[in-house]
Amino acid sequence: MAEETHEERVNRELIELLNELRVALPGVQVLFAFLLAVPFSQRFEQTTDLQRDTFVVALLSTLAGSVFLIAPSAYHRIRFRDRDKEALLQISNVFAIVGMFFLAVGMTSVVFLVTDIIFRGAVTAVVTSVTAGLFTVVWFVMPLARKSQGS
Repeated sequence: MAEETHEERVNRELIELLNELRVALPGVQVLFAFLLAVPFSQRFEQTTDLQRDTFVVALLSTLAGSVFLIAPSAYHRIRFRDRDKEALLQISNVFAIVGMFFLAVGMTSVVFLVTDIIFRGAVTAVVTSVTAGLFTVVWFVMPLARKSQGS
């Protein structure tokens, strides 16, 4: 098989990135829609100040995740004919990583909120810590560790 050209590689990597974002976006959009409905539920008035603060963190983090995960598509549409795909790929990669970070914060906040309403105390702390740890290790530490090994 022949080596791909620089342009072919950039095109392939951009397609791969956009396909990856297609996987993440439905989840973040469903979470955001859920969060938009929460304040209108009957039990929301019974939440504590900490739970409401956590809700706001979850809502704003999920909003930021949506912004950054959708940004590559908007950037691509605006710069479509400018023959600047490599720059698009580089900035879109940053957008995707930042979006995943905010999505992890939002999802962890929602886990805290739900477990605090149901259980409170130690169960909330353990479940939230495990959730944050999973996101940190699986989404960030493992890929970065592999990258630092040169593989």
